[in-house]
Amino acid sequence: MSSEAPRGRDRKREPEPPPPGGVLWSLAGDVRALLMLPAALTLQVAHPAVGAGVDDHSVFRTDPWGRGERSLRSLQLWVYGGEEAAEEGRRLRKLHRTIQGTDTRGRRYHALSPANYAWVHATGFPIYRHGTRYLVRSLSEAQERALYREWLQVGRILGINDRDMPQSIEEFWPYYRKVLADEIEATVVVEELVATDRPVPPPDRGPRLVRLLVKALWPVLFPPLARFRRFITIGLMPPDAREAIGLEWTATQERKLRRFCGVVRAVVPVLPERLRYLPYARRARAAHRMRGTR
Repeated sequence: MSSEAPRGRDRKREPEPPPPGGVLWSLAGDVRALLMLPAALTLQVAHPAVGAGVDDHSVFRTDPWGRGERSLRSLQLWVYGGEEAAEEGRRLRKLHRTIQGTDTRGRRYHALSPANYAWVHATGFPIYRHGTRYLVRSLSEAQERALYREWLQVGRILGINDRDMPQSIEEFWPYYRKVLADEIEATVVVEELVATDRPVPPPDRGPRLVRLLVKALWPVLFPPLARFRRFITIGLMPPDAREAIGLEWTATQERKLRRFCGVVRAVVPVLPERLRYLPYARRARAAHRMRGTR
């Protein structure tokens, strides 16, 4: 008997990535999504178990740029990777199998425990919903519901069972508020991610001459970059999450954020596609257009 049939059946059972032309298809590869990622990561690690896992096992202190690049590549694959999406989900689960320890409250944790793994994924929805209001436009009710459905699809790619994630927006918000009330805190990793005085090594990617130049200028470049990172991280976090963590935000900062985001909203849509979209998104969009012309 041929082995092709079972493999074909397995492929049919693979979870599918969000559809081309959907809400995530438009948002996840837009360069403006990069500005939302620090808030999402910070909200994730505000959970004691997730924060402890990152504190104990991540290389974010020694290789922040590499870790960021790998995380961004992974996220892009979930949405634009096609058949690679499910494979990336399996790779991530395998990577997290050995991540375990004790959190700040003395509780044993495992990265793949449903409550922990689902929270990491769940944070993306409120961050996208809030961030698009500033950087893109407010989503309509139909778009919000579509975004949540698509985010559930991504969760299935990551191996999250439907029983471990609220299956509707109406179920999501009570779950979200309960985690904010019962779990979220200013963990050690949160404090590091919003700090402006913690050393960060210079980027080690790109042409050698550029790396040497950045390294030489890093003492001058880093302080304003660190201040901007804190500003955009706290500013693009939903107010209820910001309050749960204990991050201060003033009316003056809110006005500055709205001015900055107004400029971004005006500039990004008129950029050429090669500058507006990240590489995976750009290639996926081009391939989708090609299929449409056949």
